[in-house]
Amino acid sequence: MTRRTALAAGLALLLLLATGCANEKPVPTRSPLPYPSIPQVTATAAPTPTPPAATPATPTRKPAARGTVGPLNTQRLTGTRAVALTFDDGPHPEWTPGVLDQLRKAGVQATFCVVGVKVRKYPSLVRRIAREGHTLCNHSWQHDLKLGKRKAAQIRDDLERTNREIQRAVPGAKVPYYRQPGGKWTSSVVAVSKSLGMKPLHWDVDPADWDDTSSAEISRRIAKQARPGSIVLLHDGGGDRSRTLGACPQVISSLKRKYGLTRLR
Repeated sequence: MTRRTALAAGLALLLLLATGCANEKPVPTRSPLPYPSIPQVTATAAPTPTPPAATPATPTRKPAARGTVGPLNTQRLTGTRAVALTFDDGPHPEWTPGVLDQLRKAGVQATFCVVGVKVRKYPSLVRRIAREGHTLCNHSWQHDLKLGKRKAAQIRDDLERTNREIQRAVPGAKVPYYRQPGGKWTSSVVAVSKSLGMKPLHWDVDPADWDDTSSAEISRRIAKQARPGSIVLLHDGGGDRSRTLGACPQVISSLKRKYGLTRLR
C-alpha cells in the first residue's frame, strides 16, 4: 500500500466513526425521586422553669398587751405585784355583809365603791367597811350612767353629795377614789373627780359577775384574766349577788396564793 493509499484509508475510518457518534441517541438524565422535603428542626433550649412564688409567711400576731392605765388615764393596775379586789354598787344588806365576812376570814382588805343613795339607806354597813380597814370609793349618787356627759357643775354636785353622805356615816372618812358607773369615762368626769382629790379608778379584770353566770364561771374568768397588779371588778349590790358571794372563797384563796391581795390606798 502506498503512502497516499494509507492516508485515504485513515480518513475514511475517521469519517465512519464520526457518523456513528452523530447518529447515537443521548441517554436521558433521570430526575431525582420526588421525596417530600423534610423540615429542618432548629434546636431550641428548654425553657427555664419559673420557681413557684414564695408564699409570704403569715405573721404571728402577738396578743395585745393590756395597758397599764385605763381609759383617759384612769388607774387600771395596783402598781405592785399584788392584786386588788373592788366591789361596786353597794352597800346591800345581804350581799355586803357576806363579802365582808369572807374578806375578814381570809385576812385581806378590798375597796368598796359605794352609791350615795345606798349609803344613806345603810350607813351602818359603810361604818363596818371602814372599821374593818377597807378603802371607800365614790361611785356617784345614784349610779347615773350618763353622768359623764352632764355639765361639769352637775358632775361636781353629784360627787360632792356622795362624799358628804359617806362622811356623814363615817365622820372624817377618806374617799381617795372615784369610779364612773359602767366605766363610761369622759374627760369632764375625770377632771372633776381629780379636782375633788379622788383618783379615777378603772379595772383590769372584769368577770361580768352581773350576767347571771355561775360562781364557778366567775372564778374561772378571774383566774384567766388576772395578772400581777390587776384590779378586779366585782359587785356586792345592784342585783342578786349570790353567785359573786359564792365565788369569793375560791377567788380570794387563789389570788392570794398566786399574787397576794392588797387594798388600794
